[in-house]
Amino acid sequence: MKVLVIIVSYNFERWISRCLGSLRESSLLVDTIVIDNDSKDRTTDIIETDYPEVRLIKAGENLGFGRANNIGMKIALDEEYDFAFLLNQDAWIDQETIGTLVSTSMKHPEYGILSPVHLTGKGDALDKGFAEYTDEENKEKCMSQKEEIVSVPFINAAFWMLPRRTLETVGGFSPLFYHYGEDIDYAHRVKYHEMKVGYVPAIWGCHDRAERQKPIGEAFFHSEFVYHLSEYANVNYSFSKAFAYGVLACLKKMMKDTHYASVWWKLIKKSMQTINTRKINRRKYRNHI
Repeated sequence: MKVLVIIVSYNFERWISRCLGSLRESSLLVDTIVIDNDSKDRTTDIIETDYPEVRLIKAGENLGFGRANNIGMKIALDEEYDFAFLLNQDAWIDQETIGTLVSTSMKHPEYGILSPVHLTGKGDALDKGFAEYTDEENKEKCMSQKEEIVSVPFINAAFWMLPRRTLETVGGFSPLFYHYGEDIDYAHRVKYHEMKVGYVPAIWGCHDRAERQKPIGEAFFHSEFVYHLSEYANVNYSFSKAFAYGVLACLKKMMKDTHYASVWWKLIKKSMQTINTRKINRRKYRNHI
């Protein structure tokens, strides 16, 4: 099985040794590509000097998470890889993680996305986001489940194993989303094309994002925009339902808090692009890549 690991980097220096080092220790041999979004630290120098096995693409600008990943996903398809494994730059894995995801995916082709259990950077607890998505609280209990795969509506893209059939059917990330929301939208599209999302309790990855603060002020309203846009773009809804959950729900919030006016207006300005993207994403094709 040919596996291409895809990492999008921006000022990756802090995590390089743990992230790329964990791939060197993988029990299943993989190829790795890093798409660098114009890092301002020593990221590219370190990769070129210390990790010659890594294919490095210097974007020369910050393409965002989705567009940069799409470069790697297109390469995975064009070069006939069996799997693409999306790995966040601030994340690392156990040596059995990739091999187990591959073997599990082969046994369960109904899954379009598979992931390991997401732990904190210290590895001592479940990642907060993962705990919320999966409705789990206890690390030991989560990892001792008897099920080979646990189905979930969504899991973030810190560790995504995508079989070739997912890339061929769903394609890449939608350009509608620049940074944040790409993975939620992609999970919606996987569901629309009758595939599942799940995690494998027996394996893990560490995601070092505990220092990130809950968004406030402008960051909060950006997160609200991303949420409402992901509802507006959700191909599992009819257009009228998507408009209600995305635009009208935001309008209702605006009646109580005028700060939502800018969010609502951004949604309106995105309407034509959203409508067109919804049509594209319903096709069974390698969209966006």
